[in-house]
Amino acid sequence: MGLAGVAGAATPPASTLNAADGRIRVQLMSRHAVTLSSEIPAKISALPVVEGGSFHRGQLLVEFDCSSYRAQLRKAQASLEAASQLLKVNNQLAKYNSVGTLELTQAQGKAKEAAADASYAQTLVSKCSIAAPFDGRVAKRSAAVHQYVSPGNPILDIVDSDSLELRMLVPSKWLATLKPGSRFTISVDELGASFPARIERLGAQIDPVSQSILAIGVIDGKAGNLLPGMSGWASFK
Repeated sequence: MGLAGVAGAATPPASTLNAADGRIRVQLMSRHAVTLSSEIPAKISALPVVEGGSFHRGQLLVEFDCSSYRAQLRKAQASLEAASQLLKVNNQLAKYNSVGTLELTQAQGKAKEAAADASYAQTLVSKCSIAAPFDGRVAKRSAAVHQYVSPGNPILDIVDSDSLELRMLVPSKWLATLKPGSRFTISVDELGASFPARIERLGAQIDPVSQSILAIGVIDGKAGNLLPGMSGWASFK
């Protein structure tokens, strides 16, 4: 399974600061957001989950037409079986000095080569489907069923909409009082609703130009109607 980070995890710009009244602009982002891509050149045979649809960890998200790869695996397994049988016979003959050292060494080499070929073919077949790495939703489809894709081509963008982070830039002078666990309220623009939240962690360095630091918060409790990409204002008392 090919995984890559989805764009959109950037820090909110410093211009979103409105520290005068204790409000800070906030961006909601998923903790887990990745782009799924193929690791083998193949044609997509199934995309079971529609755009916007939900899925569970381990559920099939992408399946490829791998008939040729499976045929190569069967051929490699047959060659491995034949090489193993030859080596077994030669080992028996060697006990009675009925086979030369060269023949035995060659049989051992062919068995190792056949085992490597079979292992490689099995690895390719194992990449013929992509399962969900976490519970989430399909944010975007970049490919379609019957489309041929090359390794690295994006297929699906997926996000974990239940594990959201609240990213904001706060004035560095707030570090005197702002700590992990500090509570605040976030008002979400898209919903016109407010939710209790708390600071989970602070950034590792201060921006020397804006004199601000990244603060990351989380919603207290469940809020199933929140989605990655929403934004709002964090109010600190």
